Amino acid sequence: MARKEKSWNPPIGAIANYVGKASGITRRGHTVRIKAEARGGRFVVEAIGTNGKSVLLTIKRENLAPLQPGLFDE
Repeated sequence: MARKEKSWNPPIGAIANYVGKASGITRRGHTVRIKAEARGGRFVVEAIGTNGKSVLLTIKRENLAPLQPGLFDE
């Protein structure tokens, strides 16, 4: 049997990549900032909406991935 890989547990304030299954925008990936941890393995994240304003979303931990190395490194 294949083992399920442990999901990434991002710290609050981290920048992550959100890849959802619902719409075309989220299937390609969307950069978000982790704002808080919610219940049931979910996180509250901040993203830029279609009108350019910040939007708070609650998403599952399994849909978060760390960014590629070097994108926002200081």
